[in-house]
Amino acid sequence: KITAQLLKCRTGEFDLESILFLTLRGLGTSDLGCIGDCLNIERLDISDNNITNLTPLSSLKLLIVLNASCNRITNLDALSSCENLQSLNVAGNLLSSFDSLRGLTPLKKLENIRLKNCIGNFTNPVCISSAYRSTMLDMFPNIKVLDGERVSGRGSDLFKLCKDIDNSLKGLYNNGPLREIPSAKPWVEKGYWDLKPNQNIIIEEAYKQFNDILQECKELRGRANDALAQAEKSLSVENVKAKFIF
Repeated sequence: KITAQLLKCRTGEFDLESILFLTLRGLGTSDLGCIGDCLNIERLDISDNNITNLTPLSSLKLLIVLNASCNRITNLDALSSCENLQSLNVAGNLLSSFDSLRGLTPLKKLENIRLKNCIGNFTNPVCISSAYRSTMLDMFPNIKVLDGERVSGRGSDLFKLCKDIDNSLKGLYNNGPLREIPSAKPWVEKGYWDLKPNQNIIIEEAYKQFNDILQECKELRGRANDALAQAEKSLSVENVKAKFIF
């Protein structure tokens, strides 16, 4: 049973009305006790317990987010007075009919309802109905998210598109085995994706070629200087010999 002492110990608050956020997940409790005295609570997690009765929550007028998944809840009438409730998770309970959800219809701010969670395989008997989705949308015309799927507002078109694609693919399989798909052919010419030298590589190559040419010029200049020096030396020797001829 949830007691005032337990609530104070878990939150560190001395006054129950000072509690704004509360997590009582996985305690194995079946009795919410005095939780209704937390009048200012806004976010409450009572998931993974053995709770069957939500009546103590009827006094929580400021409650915005409630996670009551994985319990043994059969009726949501007690939440009809939680006028600020916006998000509700009751996946993994025992809600067997749409009548058990009628208590939520007065909640005009309720935008997010989760009755099943495919990832964790948590659901409710009411979700088995073939008219589940359409009935939920009729009962709660203001909701934007149902079971994690955005059904109205921004992003809903994407979910609808994905659903249409899934239905189309199912239709292909229902019409018998798929015909053999031809092998893929390249749609660009060979070498299209090969890496091409970038501008830096081109500049480096040009710089290297320039240095090679410059080096050759220096070598040619050196050879020319040597040839000139050799020619001058030869001419000076000839002049000396001519002086000794009579």
